[in-house]
Amino acid sequence: MDNSTTVNAFAALAQTTRLDAFRLLVMHEPDGLPAGEIARLLGVPHNTLSTHLAVLQRAGLVTAERHSRSIVYRASLDSLRDVITFLLKDCCAGHPDLCTPLVAALVPCCTPKEKANA
Repeated sequence: MDNSTTVNAFAALAQTTRLDAFRLLVMHEPDGLPAGEIARLLGVPHNTLSTHLAVLQRAGLVTAERHSRSIVYRASLDSLRDVITFLLKDCCAGHPDLCTPLVAALVPCCTPKEKANA
């Protein structure tokens, strides 16, 4: 990861529809969503969404896979991790205790959910 790649990721996310699409895809990991479903959920015309998804894909933030007649998009969590790691790798001048609240804020969303009636 380098400055240029990180700037490209932020540039791709610096638009409301693309940010909404990326967050929607993150919520639907690991299965992803077909392009038509993303357009429907966001209330965006299909051709407009296609352009936005292409920008996210060029930035490495989403992947696309053809399934029969539809294209399923997924958030690239590895790329997201790389961007976050790049931003934080020199965090707190060697005082990891200062980063603890930041890391703790990420943990609840990433904790596996318990199955109902398990």
